[in-house]
Amino acid sequence: MTAPLWPALLTTDQQGLDELCAVSAKGVRIRFADGRELLCGTSGLWNTNLGYGNPAIAAAVSEALAEASYLNVFRYENDYARRAAAALVELCGADHYARAVFSTSGGAANDLAMKLARHYHALSGNDRRKLVVGLNGGYHGMTFGAFALTGEDFGQRLYGVDQRLVRHVTPNDTGELTRLLERQGAQVAAVVVEPVLGSGAVPLAGEYVAELLRLRREHGFLLVADEVATGFGRTGSFFASQGWPEPPDLLLASKGLTNGVSAAAVVMASRRVAAAFTEAGAVLAHAETQAGTPLTCAAILATIGEMRRLDAVALGRRVSDRLDEELAALRHPMVAGTSGVGCFRAIKLRTPDGAELPQAEVPAVVAAVRRAGAIVHPGVNGVQLVPALTYTDADLSELFGCLRAGLSAYSGREVPA
Repeated sequence: MTAPLWPALLTTDQQGLDELCAVSAKGVRIRFADGRELLCGTSGLWNTNLGYGNPAIAAAVSEALAEASYLNVFRYENDYARRAAAALVELCGADHYARAVFSTSGGAANDLAMKLARHYHALSGNDRRKLVVGLNGGYHGMTFGAFALTGEDFGQRLYGVDQRLVRHVTPNDTGELTRLLERQGAQVAAVVVEPVLGSGAVPLAGEYVAELLRLRREHGFLLVADEVATGFGRTGSFFASQGWPEPPDLLLASKGLTNGVSAAAVVMASRRVAAAFTEAGAVLAHAETQAGTPLTCAAILATIGEMRRLDAVALGRRVSDRLDEELAALRHPMVAGTSGVGCFRAIKLRTPDGAELPQAEVPAVVAAVRRAGAIVHPGVNGVQLVPALTYTDADLSELFGCLRAGLSAYSGREVPA
């Protein structure tokens, strides 16, 4: 009999297995219903940048639940949301950002960003700007708007996702984007990019970012940085786009925003974008019942506080340096190459004849590494390593030991550490 829980992206034969049912988590380890405790090499899907069970964040959430329970920002405001919005504007840079719009997930935040960009251009007198451009291989979520923008085939046609107002171009190919804008630039409302593409851990090249910024000036679209995965110290700064020569018009954050304790996201709007709505007295038609609640906003405030107390960005840079060393020393016949930055890496894998590992085989490799003692995330023809910023040297050594053991178990080719 099929179990009542219908989990995401698990094949039917994997559903109901105790080895895949987590029961608790602490630090960088997760305990499962089969009794095993595994090292988490994914930061809980990029969420728990500070590890599981941070006491300060837990205490802040507990206090908010006791003191305020549920309050919303749906035709009302609440004090927690006001304070969290002010903290985020200060964190992101009050010289550029002006307002925070709360959402409940990375996908919903991408939906919101597309609506916000189209509305902005309508307020500016150009309601023809409806097209939104994303990158092939980019991942923005699976809500209907974000699903249209996601640049991978996850069955969008099967589900009837409307992509008529979405275009995709190849990442780090300036010519392709330039040609698209030459044809349809006057219709483009926004270009949405991940500073590091989430599916393959592919960073945007500095030259590509510079051209994006030049094309923004030339064509007038809004530039949106989807930092759902890269935000909160993941790539060596609080936000990856802080290293760009100019900031984006909209910045999206989720995952590490609350250290994973709440379904939360935010869209940070630049002063220019916010001013267009203020001057017109316009109401943005977006609202989510669970956005900006006391629980969520208390978690945001506590997470920012803990990031600063721990100097977590610096911790993450140290982990990144150790990742460089471990990846350079990772010599296994299956390893074809690596990509990524900071604490956001991918390992490309190959078959014995040198061909790229078929995507259909990736889950078997992930399972082999899990049996060896660590959780890694599936990537494009390989696996992704997304350790917490709080990883120790011993944690990293253990992660790579499990990775080597898993690759050897899968391939049948034992390689000395």
